[in-house]
Amino acid sequence: MIPMHFSPEVSDARSLGRPIVALESTIITHGMPWPRNVETARLVEEEVRAHGAVPATIAVMAGQVHVGLSRDQLEQLAQAKDVAKLSRADLAACLAQGGTGATTVAATMILAKLAGIDVFATGGIGGVHRGAESSLDISADLHELAQTAVTVVAAGAKAILDLPKTFEVLETLGVPVIAVGQDELPAFWSRRSGLRAPLRMDDPATIAAAHRMRAAIGLPGGQLVANPVPAEHEIPAEELAPLIAQALLEAGNQGIAAKAVTPFLLARIYDLTGGRSLETNIALVLNNARLAARIAAEMRSAQG
Repeated sequence: MIPMHFSPEVSDARSLGRPIVALESTIITHGMPWPRNVETARLVEEEVRAHGAVPATIAVMAGQVHVGLSRDQLEQLAQAKDVAKLSRADLAACLAQGGTGATTVAATMILAKLAGIDVFATGGIGGVHRGAESSLDISADLHELAQTAVTVVAAGAKAILDLPKTFEVLETLGVPVIAVGQDELPAFWSRRSGLRAPLRMDDPATIAAAHRMRAAIGLPGGQLVANPVPAEHEIPAEELAPLIAQALLEAGNQGIAAKAVTPFLLARIYDLTGGRSLETNIALVLNNARLAARIAAEMRSAQG
């Protein structure tokens, strides 16, 4: 039996058939400093509510899967030290050992699907790290998208990654990658990546219909909705490129590897941009929450 606890708000939404949007918890524990992490988590939840859905922030706490967190639990998680960063490989072990962990994109997808939630909003997905031809450092998020039927709304893949290889792997795995409102894939903090989007859909109803059609014809996996950061908040790719290169060099020189790479790089880019990257990160997560809520509402409407 999976030890899964639903918050009263999420439990009511499930009973009443209201749309629900899953939210990850590593953005709270590993993505932003205190107190901006808990402030942002609350803003994201409010944005989901304001656009017609119920937020379900997912985390593992004391060996229990929590689908929806109270204000006190959000604050507790935001200040906790040494919280595990859970993906497919270590999720079950953390639960079995009674541990506490924040869910990555892959783990959130797994738990969202178990909870009957079809839509998940995040910042950016993981992918193929630069230098993966020697390190073999490739995020489990990509394979999760290929096998778990959840629509993931993100501002593309994180710009610190090898974006061409990341999207090539997604194509190989048969994952639909859908750009919203433009023909080019976004690059997290930047609206443009230089990569043409394989698919484009500009309204939530079409995205929801594509999700339902995949299920109808028996295709496994989910779909990635690449939602560009609002123009007024973006950091252009050409401005970021030398900063990312510097952060990558520092990570290599310091021997940073595996799960520690992304938090290190995000922290260094925060420093190198004078905090601007964090403000852009917050803006894009809020933007993704708005779209995800509208997609979830369209899915629920189609189910009657």
